[in-house]
Amino acid sequence: MNFPLDTDTVSHGIQLAVAPVFLLTAVSGMIGVVASRLARIIDRARLVEERMKKGPSVDEHAADQIELGELRTRGLLANGSIGLLTLCAFLIGATIVVLFLGETIELKMLRLPMITFLAGVVCFMLALACFMAETMIATRLLNFGKHRR
Repeated sequence: MNFPLDTDTVSHGIQLAVAPVFLLTAVSGMIGVVASRLARIIDRARLVEERMKKGPSVDEHAADQIELGELRTRGLLANGSIGLLTLCAFLIGATIVVLFLGETIELKMLRLPMITFLAGVVCFMLALACFMAETMIATRLLNFGKHRR
């Protein structure tokens, strides 16, 4: 294995590896947004559970059970989104490492950066789909004065 550590090679390796870092920035922002939504889901579920313990009427109890089920679904979607975003960040990090090593020490792993990058992008897209589904459920809960169907 050859280790050409001249300044030009290292700087080119850094330039090549920096491009996926911008995706990491988007991923970290998304994790923050989804984690905030998950915290609000948990807070709302605790409030509904406390209300149920105080012994509401039968009608209110049924409505609370339905809401808790929807909150559970939203929580699972948010957790799934966070898991996918974390996996995405790991895969993008692996892409950066492989690109940098490939450039600086001439490590021949031609397909690995392509696979890790594309897998990271797929994870990001799936996380966005979970986020969209969670948001749609949350918006549906806000029936804006109309009855649910």
